[in-house]
Amino acid sequence: MRIGIIREGKTPPDQRVPLTPAQCAEVLERFPYIELVVQPSEVRRIADAEYTEAGVELSDHLEDCDVLFGVKEVPVDQLIPDKTYFFFSHTFKLQPYNAKLLRACLDKRIRLIDYELLKRPGGRRIIGFGRYAGIVGTYNAFRTYGAQRGTYDLPRAIDCADRKEMEGHLSKVKLDPTTKIALTGHGRVGNGAREILEAMKVREVHPVDYLREDFGEPVFTHLDLEDYNRRAGDGGFDFDEFCEDPIGYESTFMAFARSTDLFIAGHYWAEGSPFLFAREDVRDDDWRISVVADISCDIDGPVATTLEPSTIADPMYGYDPIAEKRVPFGTPGSVGVMAVDNLPCELPRDASADFGATLVEHIIPLVVEGDSQGILKGASETTLEGTLTPAFEYLSEYAGLTGR
Repeated sequence: MRIGIIREGKTPPDQRVPLTPAQCAEVLERFPYIELVVQPSEVRRIADAEYTEAGVELSDHLEDCDVLFGVKEVPVDQLIPDKTYFFFSHTFKLQPYNAKLLRACLDKRIRLIDYELLKRPGGRRIIGFGRYAGIVGTYNAFRTYGAQRGTYDLPRAIDCADRKEMEGHLSKVKLDPTTKIALTGHGRVGNGAREILEAMKVREVHPVDYLREDFGEPVFTHLDLEDYNRRAGDGGFDFDEFCEDPIGYESTFMAFARSTDLFIAGHYWAEGSPFLFAREDVRDDDWRISVVADISCDIDGPVATTLEPSTIADPMYGYDPIAEKRVPFGTPGSVGVMAVDNLPCELPRDASADFGATLVEHIIPLVVEGDSQGILKGASETTLEGTLTPAFEYLSEYAGLTGR
């Protein structure tokens, strides 16, 4: 088997890689009966020379590879027919901007395996960049908070060589002793966010105490679903019931909005779940939140201040609660918003190493040695015969197959 690492071709360019040079060398050592080749790239933060120094073959031509790994969507004109591809395709939710990509995979008889669909038998996702979304997003939260208040200034994460340098700048953060920070989410994103709060030695307090007490020092609380949702009828909460059907539940997040200065949103939100807060809530006389760092970035949804995503180049904007519209960051009376939707790209070396470690440990062995649990099969949207797999036949009309 010959495995290829493709160069990223999407615009704007993505500097991440699925495998670092050290991880490529590890794959070759663990599986000496396979070959691995990396396509040269001027875009990556990791230079071609680093792969060469690790003893990894470089080649522009990947036509003789069996399996190709990338990160983001592959431009249609760069797809090589009759290959198995791994990348984030953003197609299985019928995203309109990628319908042509899925159709091209079918026309070129490509087996498309989407990283986002790789799941353990119990349904838990295996791989993703969520941890580094949480890490970078929380750094950006404090960067935005300092800029909003004019108390300190942090450089962009993308201008740092690595996570170590980025975290070094957190010593510049100056917080008032009354500062309260709320964090949602206990998955990869939320736990990544915790890493930064813990690195800053911000004290964690229980949600109940957070609402009732003042602490004389900056504190944060890490909220779970039951902390800001309740059954409308009796005020109770049942986790399984909520996950199965959240209709009948309502948000209680406003209690925290009245006690919080900085809100870091790292939760997963499912369609039909209550919004955390609505636009009218932001006009509440007791609304306290001055900055919302929406790492989850569900547009015009559960976090009402997130009207649109922001970018690495322009990460901050203001939300005017009266006009309910985006305004320039720092506009008096506005809430500061950070809603960058590709946060791991700001630390491409660290994010790539974290992602690649999971790829080496849990995915490549399935590719090379066999997939007895059907994990790859379950994540395959298309086949090498140019058809949709049974689980993804609902994409037929989306991919333009009807009437063929």
